[in-house]
Amino acid sequence: MFSATALGTLSASLVAVESKNSLNTFLNTAPHKGSTMNTLTPNAKENLTRLFGTSELPKEDLEFFTNYANFAFDEVWEHSKLPQKERLLIILASLSAIGAQQEFKTMLSAALNIGVEPIAIKEVVYQATPYVGMGKIAEILSITNKVFKQKGIKTPNQGTTTRDNRKQKGLETQRQLFGEGIDKANATAPSDQRHIREFLSAHCFGDYYTRTGLELSFRELITFVYIASMGDAEPQLKAHITGNLRNGNDRAKLIAVITALVPYIGYPRSLNALSAIDDITRKQ
Repeated sequence: MFSATALGTLSASLVAVESKNSLNTFLNTAPHKGSTMNTLTPNAKENLTRLFGTSELPKEDLEFFTNYANFAFDEVWEHSKLPQKERLLIILASLSAIGAQQEFKTMLSAALNIGVEPIAIKEVVYQATPYVGMGKIAEILSITNKVFKQKGIKTPNQGTTTRDNRKQKGLETQRQLFGEGIDKANATAPSDQRHIREFLSAHCFGDYYTRTGLELSFRELITFVYIASMGDAEPQLKAHITGNLRNGNDRAKLIAVITALVPYIGYPRSLNALSAIDDITRKQ
């Protein structure tokens, strides 16, 4: 929800801080006389209540929180027309990519509160691994497993490939996403780099994209989310914009996704992603 470390403490308090006043109490409390920053808009109130129920609010910086909440839960929601459950999965994908552990835990609870399928949540975390790396995802996965255990949630294995067919199945998925050009790219790769191309087919696409629990078009969408959230990978970002456009996620959908992510990844990465969308869609 908030950005990295310092602000994470605030949003974590949504579910952890000890306070006599619940979210519902706060939402129905009149603002202090002369105060404007401590007043939530009706839309922000409605969305916060739906996501967090009676979770308790932080008291460390109420002015900051209401300023943030009115933006993230009113303006941003109004300009990013996404299904509610899909929105939460996209946010969880982004928070996984940037390693925002406290924020992830807060939004994980919100996702479960509104009925997002635990399998879908787990798959969002799993698929982040080849893009984000284990350094971040090990902690995010640990948080997910602990919350699931506390709530008595069990998820079955979703893998569909074997050690023998994972490379071929992954390559087939790559062709579906990016076309036959993937074969040319593999064939023309420098000989001392071809093992990386094989890793991509077998590991990234074979081990993860072939899993059940999420539709292929949504898997490609959240890959766009991972890369846009991390930044500094423009060629890969553009490749996956093309993959999304080939598989049903149009320009309007990609812009709606970036709009939803502005509070979590900030303007520089958001504007870079929008520029990449413009570059690719102008060529089509």
